[in-house]
Amino acid sequence: MMTRRQALSSIAAAAAPAVLTRRGAAAPGRPPNIVFILSDDHRYDFGGALGHPWLKTPGLDRLIREGVHFRNAFVTTSLCSPSRASILTGMYVHAHRVNDNFTPLDASLPVFPELLRQAGYRTGFIGKWHMGGDSDEPRPGFDYWLSFRGQGVYTDPEFNRNGAREPAKGYVSDLLTREAERYIAENAERPFLLYLSHKAVHYDFEPAPRHRELYAHNPIPYPASMPYREEEYEQKPEWIRRRRYSRQGVDGMFGHQMTFEEGYRNYCRSLMGVDDSVAAVTAELEKRKLAENTILVYMGDNGYMWGEHGLLDKRSMHEPSIRVPLVAWAPGRFRPAAREEMALNLDLAPTFLEAAGAAIPRSMHGRSLMPLLRGERPEWRTDFLYEYEWEFEYPYTPTLTGLRTSRYSYCQTFGQWDKDELYDLTADPDQRKNLLGNVKVGLRRGRLVEQIPDARLKETVVGLQKRMREILLATGGDPRRSGLTPEGSVYAL
Repeated sequence: MMTRRQALSSIAAAAAPAVLTRRGAAAPGRPPNIVFILSDDHRYDFGGALGHPWLKTPGLDRLIREGVHFRNAFVTTSLCSPSRASILTGMYVHAHRVNDNFTPLDASLPVFPELLRQAGYRTGFIGKWHMGGDSDEPRPGFDYWLSFRGQGVYTDPEFNRNGAREPAKGYVSDLLTREAERYIAENAERPFLLYLSHKAVHYDFEPAPRHRELYAHNPIPYPASMPYREEEYEQKPEWIRRRRYSRQGVDGMFGHQMTFEEGYRNYCRSLMGVDDSVAAVTAELEKRKLAENTILVYMGDNGYMWGEHGLLDKRSMHEPSIRVPLVAWAPGRFRPAAREEMALNLDLAPTFLEAAGAAIPRSMHGRSLMPLLRGERPEWRTDFLYEYEWEFEYPYTPTLTGLRTSRYSYCQTFGQWDKDELYDLTADPDQRKNLLGNVKVGLRRGRLVEQIPDARLKETVVGLQKRMREILLATGGDPRRSGLTPEGSVYAL
């Protein structure tokens, strides 16, 4: 006998294709299965087809070759939990308020898995959750749940399967992959969401045993901005120089627990387990004859610094920290293509909902990528807001708010008198010359624009600040974070 919940799900499934989305029409026929593979700390250029000089990633390369590759994909906050919350909600961090790796996601916010479940999908989460401290309890929106506490471990993890703990033996990327294959096999007869969230390639970069000797003799491609040069640090914020000697800098690397070369190679080696997973999941979809009606999306949750400006890890607004790989593979729906438009972590939720024919909540700040996936040429964004909140546990990076446009990267430092950063990415893609390098705000001269001697540069900065203010106002943020001085504040000095 069918339960009430099953009956409602059946009705929703039948109705889903006829539901109009906020920005698009319903998909014809049975809604596509959705497979979302999220890796941890995978930056945009680490992969064979992503331009790395010697990494071999055949699983990911196949997706790029046969799918739609977004060559300009970004996160709006370069930190695990805030980015993951933005993926789920389609919101900027100031709206969903998960601004560190310990804050749980507000259960009242609409998230795409729950909305897909309401539309008749079977929804499953497998892997790293990492929102809400070390809790691995099942979260709303998922019919099936398999996760672990916090960051988890690479070898012999303890899983939480639908609320019950169980030990597991083996390498975590392989274990999660086998769980994903089983989930696909068990749910092949109905539309499903599989959210596969890998631990790799997060610190401490432990590779699978079969990959431990890979790349032992390949030369490390050190970035040009890695060596210490006083003339470069003089025109950057002081926090960048200081972070160089911290745990998240090249001269204090992870508390001196490994050399730069060891860390770099093991990062690449641990990525191989994720690449094997991509290939295995793709093969399982083909084995079950599901590939023609499945949209598979691969993405990194944030980028990663490997020596750029003397830094490691993420958090900053520099390009390797905010850029991620993003590719959608759907052989029955999308032609292979490389898209240059800006795609954001905010865009995943509305994309999945439109693909399913489900309504997109107006609370979502992202935009569905479906028109780009279909090969259309719509008017598209040319900028986005970047936010990072200072963390008690990792105080080396201050609170940052910035604007990334198609030409400029503008980042403001909050909470201390320091320099802001402005780079012309057209002329300076490696961000070596800070156009605001000779301007430092200070007490009673705290308004940046008053201290810029060049009129054209001042006009550029004011325009960027005004655009930041527009985005903040439109998305429920604090407009003061734009850097524009509130009217009347001069009289308080």
